[in-house]
Parts: sequence; structure tokens; C-alpha cells
Amino acid sequence: MKPAMRLALIAASAALAAAPAFAGGVISYDRSETQTNGDIKVTSSAFKDGDAIPLKYSAFGQSVSPQLSWTAAPNAKSYVVLVDDPDGGGAQPVSHWVDWNIPTDTTTLPEGAKAGVQGTNSHQSVGYVGPHPPTKDDAHHYHFQVLAVDRTIDLPAGADREAVLTAIQGHVIAKGEVVGAFRAPQPKSD
Repeated sequence: MKPAMRLALIAASAALAAAPAFAGGVISYDRSETQTNGDIKVTSSAFKDGDAIPLKYSAFGQSVSPQLSWTAAPNAKSYVVLVDDPDGGGAQPVSHWVDWNIPTDTTTLPEGAKAGVQGTNSHQSVGYVGPHPPTKDDAHHYHFQVLAVDRTIDLPAGADREAVLTAIQGHVIAKGEVVGAFRAPQPKSD
């Protein structure tokens, strides 16, 4: 190897080692298990796409799930709702809600809904847990993802996001998301 090339490789390796790892990994919506050409429009009456999530829906408030609506997907046998926070700093996004086998006649979940089968989130609780980013962090982004699948999922209640993603691989026929931002309440300064 030529000395100039060797120096370039050493410099590139040092730069990679010094660079921070991508926070949170890949959200469920972008994973290979959920690839599809079908689209669903997802909205929430609690916040508009890209806007702030109200305190009520966070762990600093009432930690109830916000209202979600989506367009129906023809040929769907059930829906899955996953909420991921890729800004959490770990190797995987922080999972805030894992919900599957939502019936196909359901295209709206009211605030605080517990439709379908509830799974275990990253906080090791079952069901929805609201945003709770560290106070020092900038706003985190919460991806409320709805996936239409061509079957029901045979998993026990309490299964985690990874188990659900494995179970739906090759069965997602449409998907959509609405993204909200949340920053922890800041301490008041004197």
C-alpha cells in the first residue's frame, strides 16, 4: 500500500472513531421488515405532523396516547401501531408503544385507546408510555407509525417491537406515520 493511501485510511478511521454513532438506529417505518409500496395517511387531532406534542401526552403529563386516525388499506387483515423515538441515543430507537392486531374496521384510535394487543415498550411496561426525553436534550421526534398487514399476528400480549417486526416481515401492505416533537419541560431560572 502506498504511504499516501495508508495515511488517508488512518485519517478516515480516526474520523469515524471520533464521530458520534447515529442516535437511535432505524425507526420501524424504515426497516426492511416493513417495506411496502402502499401508503396510509396518518393524522392526529392532538398535533400536526412536525409540530410539538402537548405535555398531556408525555410522561411529564398524563402519559395517555394521543388520538390517531388513518386511511383504510384495502386487503388489510389488521393494523399495527408502533411509536419510536430515534433521538434517544441508543443503538435502537426508544419504543413508546407496540400495539398489533387492531381490527380492520378501526381507522381511529381515541385518546388513551387500548385497541388490539398491547406489547412491551422500551421502558419495560405494557402499552403506551409518553415522551420523557432528558431535560438537557433538544426536542426528540416521536414517529407514530401505522402499518397495515395482510394477516393477524400470532404473538402473546407483551411481545416487544422486535418480535412484532419479525412477525410482520413480508406482510406489510401499506404504512404511514405522523411525527411529533417533544422537549422536556425546562427548569425555571431565577
